[in-house]
Amino acid sequence: MKKKLSLIISGVLISGSAFAAGQADSKGLVEDSHMDVLLRNAYINRDYKTPDTETKAEWGQGMILDFQSGFTQGTVGFGADGLLQYAVRLDGGRGRSGAGGIDFFHQDNDGKAKSDLFKAGGRVKMRVSNTVLSWGTQRPVLPILYADDSRLLNETYTGLFLNSQELDGLDVNAGYFTAEQQKSDDSHDTGLKSLTFGGASYKFNDYLSAAFYASDVEDTLNKQYLGMTYTQPFATGQQMILDFNGYNSRLDKQFANSLDTGRDNTIWSLAASYIYDIHTFKVAYQQSSGSTGYNYGGYRNQGGVGDGGNTIWLSNSYWSDFNGEDERSWQVAYSLDFAGLGMPGLTYDTAYVYGDNIKTSATSNGKEHEWFNQLQYKVQDGPAKDLKFKVRYSVLRVSADASDYNRSGNEIRVYVDYPFNIF
Repeated sequence: MKKKLSLIISGVLISGSAFAAGQADSKGLVEDSHMDVLLRNAYINRDYKTPDTETKAEWGQGMILDFQSGFTQGTVGFGADGLLQYAVRLDGGRGRSGAGGIDFFHQDNDGKAKSDLFKAGGRVKMRVSNTVLSWGTQRPVLPILYADDSRLLNETYTGLFLNSQELDGLDVNAGYFTAEQQKSDDSHDTGLKSLTFGGASYKFNDYLSAAFYASDVEDTLNKQYLGMTYTQPFATGQQMILDFNGYNSRLDKQFANSLDTGRDNTIWSLAASYIYDIHTFKVAYQQSSGSTGYNYGGYRNQGGVGDGGNTIWLSNSYWSDFNGEDERSWQVAYSLDFAGLGMPGLTYDTAYVYGDNIKTSATSNGKEHEWFNQLQYKVQDGPAKDLKFKVRYSVLRVSADASDYNRSGNEIRVYVDYPFNIF
């Protein structure tokens, strides 16, 4: 799920970890190295309710091996990281694969999905004090550029990335990427020319944090992001979280013409969450305005933007993102942590989102609504510690006059993740 209970704005980069320790703390290239493995079994089924639209489903077993070296000692430290990804298709061949929102295994020209997939990447890095400069395979986790890690294998980018944490509470990130690797394919040729981005997050105190980022995808769009989170604790086990996220984007004229749409969009969401012991109650409002909807993700050679499949840090984003042109949406949600009932590791989330005012070629008031459910269990100890089971079920309905924006359907996702450390 892309929604954030609170916007945890951090310098989580490329391989999914922050460089918290400075160069002065380096123990050495080998001494600080580690290797992690994620085994993931994933299944997604989308039963579309639109006439003449086939049900799409894919199932696969994946493995992601992530090696990160330490840094050599001295004023300037050097290191190198590696990333290996492999997946085997268990189901979802001709006729059932090919849904852009699933994208486990890329289809060949004959419409047949790949039977297996191997991807490899690496990067070199240099650290001075608390600043790291790296080049190579990157997996950014930023509100303005978030490589998709929510499917079977990870989406990656190639380029230069800078992270600096010199001042307490301030996290600065900037980069220049020249290639993108599709999560379902080993090719880096997705049509991306270049992507430039930069920004920072700052934690003012224990209650307030904020972030601002900007990006430019060559010949596609430029985008700015602003996020703020305020936490107000009350009695023990009780707190209120206010979470604001907003994007402003402008499409390149030629790209907008290829989509037959306008160029400008502003979209924002404001969520209020009240945590009471094991219960979390949430309400949210989201508003899109401008001459087009909010554009993100996809691949340039398929008509997409190319800025990461998770680059939508908005409250009302589940199966539908409720990001149509002029769309406004409301959400009510509830979460239960079963730890307080003697079942630690088990959680349940449900949400209902209603959107209207969607502008399409057929109407200025298209509507959609989604009911989202997710049950998750994480093993707390023993040999299978951190093994996670997740089942998600969504019901999405879209009015007929908004069918060129979105499609109705029922979605099921079943994930089994087993992360472990080799050394």
